[in-house]
Amino acid sequence: MTEMCAQATAPLHCLFEDPHLLVLDKPAGLLCVPGRGPDKQDCLSARAQARWPDALIVHRLDMATSGIVLMARSLDVQRRLSLAFEQRRVHKSYEAVVSGSPDAAPQQWQDLHAPIAADWERRPLRVVAPEGKPSHTRWQRLDSWLQQGQPVSRLRLEPVTGRTHQLRLHMQHLGHPMLGDALYAPPDIAAAAPRLLLHACTLALQHPITGQDMHWHSAVPF
Repeated sequence: MTEMCAQATAPLHCLFEDPHLLVLDKPAGLLCVPGRGPDKQDCLSARAQARWPDALIVHRLDMATSGIVLMARSLDVQRRLSLAFEQRRVHKSYEAVVSGSPDAAPQQWQDLHAPIAADWERRPLRVVAPEGKPSHTRWQRLDSWLQQGQPVSRLRLEPVTGRTHQLRLHMQHLGHPMLGDALYAPPDIAAAAPRLLLHACTLALQHPITGQDMHWHSAVPF
């Protein structure tokens, strides 16, 4: 937890800026938008607006997740980008370290379809359930090794849909929860890393104003 707090107080890292867009590298442990209570007002959007007063949130990462966050610099661009996300014209990929070794050949893409619903008794958690919304994740195993005598694996993940906690929940449903995941992993796996080992490492889209193909990468910090 101390390491996550240190990451959250690190200086704001901007990967790209122009008159229309901001691409920021969010540290783990930092909210994207303000939460409830005075202790939850420090967030990525507030820090961005202190430097770029016109910065507007387009999408979010969980507080525990690090990596690329896209922001707009006008209401018109915010609407265009939100529509691009809705129409799945934004390509995102993540890397995660999970418990165990998924049964898949290295670099071979797999598809996981598992509907996600709200877990009303344990809000804000989610659950895989037949009545949930269709949810689709593509994943591939990059590498596997032993950590303290237990197998772990690095995965590349691509969310086709964008449900809350989708990647964390889908990996838990697959039987390979993420290291450091305090919400969905068993206690020993949650304690196996000082933070959630999930990072939004790439984002690609067509620039909403110029039409240029844009691509950004953030180095995985674990």
